[in-house]
Parts: sequence; C-alpha cells; structure tokens
Amino acid sequence: MRIDKDCYSTIAGAWLAALLLMALDFWLVPIRPLAWIICGFLVGFMGFVTWFHRIPVRKKVGSETVISSVADGKVVIVEKAYEKEYLKRECMQVSIYMNFFDVHANFWPMTGEVSYYKYHPGHYFLAFHPKASELNEHSSTALRNAHGEIFFKQIAGTFARRIVCYSKPGAHETAGEQCGIIKFGSRIDMFLPLDADIKVKVGDLTRACETVIAVLK
Repeated sequence: MRIDKDCYSTIAGAWLAALLLMALDFWLVPIRPLAWIICGFLVGFMGFVTWFHRIPVRKKVGSETVISSVADGKVVIVEKAYEKEYLKRECMQVSIYMNFFDVHANFWPMTGEVSYYKYHPGHYFLAFHPKASELNEHSSTALRNAHGEIFFKQIAGTFARRIVCYSKPGAHETAGEQCGIIKFGSRIDMFLPLDADIKVKVGDLTRACETVIAVLK
C-alpha cells in the first residue's frame, strides 16, 4: 500500500491543522486528562486522513472484454439509461457509491484508448441525489478498443471537493492501473453497451480492480 502522490498537500494541511489544535489544546485546556483525550482524537484524525488517501495493491481482473470496477463501494444503480454527453445512446448504467471508509482511488475499468475526456465544474449535492450525475462537479471519460466503448464519470459529493483524473485523450491505458482519486464521499457512474453481460446487482459491494462489473460480447 502507498499514499496517493496528488494528496500529499491535503495530508500535510490536515496534519498542520491538527498540530496547531494540539498546541492550543495544551495551552487552553487546564484539565490535563481532558487535554490528552482531545490530543488522542486529533492524532486519530491525522491517521485517518493519511489512511484515507491510500492506494492498495489489488489483483487486476480487467481486460479488453472484462470490465472491472472503477472504485470500491456499494452498487446503488443498475438500469438502462440514455447517456447524453458523449455516447448519445441507450446504455446499461452501473453506479457505485463510496462512503468515507472506502478506498477512494479510482482505476481503469478496461484496457483501451481514452477516446474522450471532459471536466465539469458544478455543485456538491449528496452523491445519492438524482441529479448529482449531471449537476455536481465531475469528470467524464470514455475508453474504447476493438470490442467496444464504455463511459464513466467520477462524481463529487457533498464532502468531495476535488477530483483528480489522469485521463488524456489518445492515451492507451491498462485495466487495473490508477486513473485518479476522488477526495471523500463520492460516486462513480459507468455506462456500458446494452448487450454487455452485467455481473453485479444493486446492493453488491465492489472492490476496484477485483470486482467484475460486466463482460463485453
């Protein structure tokens, strides 16, 4: 396991804030046992922020035809939907919600070429909000190869205030390699061909790189 390189500044900021609060704690709180308890919570906070930005080592099951999960989390949507931004056709939508305790690093779901990328500034509604996919800050990416084309969105939530995405149109990417990270609670929407063999259902828990979402025909 390692820490995401794009999150060093976030971690440093959290540590600095915690250390300043610890100094104020020992200066302003006269009851020493209480001061130590507060200090313990702050140390725990520092550890959590560092752990949150972890990049785990995972077995990679994705390929040109096997679509693996972009993220850890819970499947909240599996349904037919019209993708109107890029594909402009009916697709099978699979959405995954990430809570505070899930790994928030994201990984390429398929081996192929990045055929589309766009960043969308926006709002910060709860990731469960029906319009979050359209109105919240998000990054959109499409991948294609000889077997088909898929599209996915990294969507910010109420507490997710920064999306990191490594998508570069024309680049060839390998399933299971890191494609970005979303800081704190958020959601992933995946849009797959209608004839794809979907392997998950609502309520399933996913592990990025290791959970098979679908198989292309």
